Amino acid sequence: MTSLVREIPAAPSAIALTHFSNRLTYETDCSDVYGSQQAGEVDFILVDVRAPLAYERGHVPGAINIPGRLLTAEGLAAYPKTGLFVVYCAGPHCNGANKAAVKLAALGYPVKEMIGGVTGWLDEGFELSVAAARTATAIIGCEC
Repeated sequence: MTSLVREIPAAPSAIALTHFSNRLTYETDCSDVYGSQQAGEVDFILVDVRAPLAYERGHVPGAINIPGRLLTAEGLAAYPKTGLFVVYCAGPHCNGANKAAVKLAALGYPVKEMIGGVTGWLDEGFELSVAAARTATAIIGCEC
């Protein structure tokens, strides 16, 4: 009897290597962002793409707030085309970071998504920058 896991065969190793390597060119995770910040190696622009109120309630330290709808050529004119953007949203239940990444890529900017978003950041045990004490439910909200 074959398990449900093996019911569909795994890809050959060479194909799996290409697939998973390619994913890393599109994504980073909360731990890598945090580790880079702690090491003082922040060579990327961290962007919270949620609405301003959600950002104010709690955001990843060092992040700037550019709601997805404001990612335009005019709004990004001050940023060099070589600057790597790392975008995040509320979490896995939100596609705001994906939409933002599409806009940035279409405008010619290098971009990665910080997978997990605010939810992932909190799951890792990292602190958010907040204006006042709030519950995680109030902080995570997405209006992007």
